[in-house]
Amino acid sequence: MSAIVVAGGVSKRFGQDKGLVGLAKKPLVLHVVDKLTNVVDEVIVVVNSETQMKRFSETINERARVTVDNVGVQTPLAGALTGFKAVQNEYTLLLACDTPFLSPEILRFLLEVCVNKSAAIPRWSNGNIEPLHASYHAQTAAKTAKTALENGKSDMRAMVEGMQNVRYISTMVLQQLDPKLMTFFNINSPDDLRQAEAMIKHHAY
Repeated sequence: MSAIVVAGGVSKRFGQDKGLVGLAKKPLVLHVVDKLTNVVDEVIVVVNSETQMKRFSETINERARVTVDNVGVQTPLAGALTGFKAVQNEYTLLLACDTPFLSPEILRFLLEVCVNKSAAIPRWSNGNIEPLHASYHAQTAAKTAKTALENGKSDMRAMVEGMQNVRYISTMVLQQLDPKLMTFFNINSPDDLRQAEAMIKHHAY
């Protein structure tokens, strides 16, 4: 099994690569990579440029393979396509670099229920889905992501809508593995970062 971590975004709120923002004295991307250590046997981190590749490679230090998005459109979907083409295994997780509280149990579960499916994607009770906290059949996902981009669509949902045989997993089911659903907590602002620091300090996650 593989995992793709999309890390190409430069955050205006933080003024730097979001994946390199420090949380508890460790870059966000390493929080994600470290959670994958006993879940998959291959981790691909996708960035947008050679400059980012150098910075992330120095940070990750061989814990994952860093590759540059070569699609030419800087969106998460383009980064996902690059990752789908780079992985060597049939099934892969697709994750963002700003989710420090990922549950390894949920990640294993998503990979298990993806077998013989195009994807296994968490879905909230209001119908919203989590395509960047999901697992995919890499070859199928690459094909539908490429088609979406060729049709001028850059949203992750456009890739999912082009898939058949998708398994949606209720977040209520996932709560049995992660009661607070902290696996979906992502760092979008300095306030989120401060909240995450406090949770780590008080072990409240």
